[in-house]
Amino acid sequence: MSIVTERITREDQRIAKSSISRFSEASKKLIQKHAGSVKIKVQDEAKYFEIPPKAFSMLYDILSNMAEGKSVRVIPSEAEVSTQQAAQILNVSRPHIVKLLEDGVIPFKKVGSHRRILLKDLMRYEKVLKDKREKQLNFLTKQAQQLNLGY
Repeated sequence: MSIVTERITREDQRIAKSSISRFSEASKKLIQKHAGSVKIKVQDEAKYFEIPPKAFSMLYDILSNMAEGKSVRVIPSEAEVSTQQAAQILNVSRPHIVKLLEDGVIPFKKVGSHRRILLKDLMRYEKVLKDKREKQLNFLTKQAQQLNLGY
């Protein structure tokens, strides 16, 4: 599995912005119909193809992020990632990931001399970290308001 993260170009962002409203309308209609599949037609082809509604919803999320200029990654949830890939996902250094693994913070297994991390374990760690940060920021916000610091 390769993780490719490419910066969104201005042209990609422009196209995503121009198509997101039409895509949103189609998505709302789909939800109302409770369709079992979505038929899509590529303009250059004379054929339709079907995709699951969940894939259509994911496509909307991808376009939304691209319209905001954000890079997007799609990784299978059952996947195993290397320490380098985990570092890219969490936006930290590889040595930091290795330390987290060796300290038992994130579970992993060894394949030969290589460490492999289940993506779901990595995402669980990221969520715990995010929740902890949010709790601490809320505490600091309340404290700043109580001390009338002007925030």
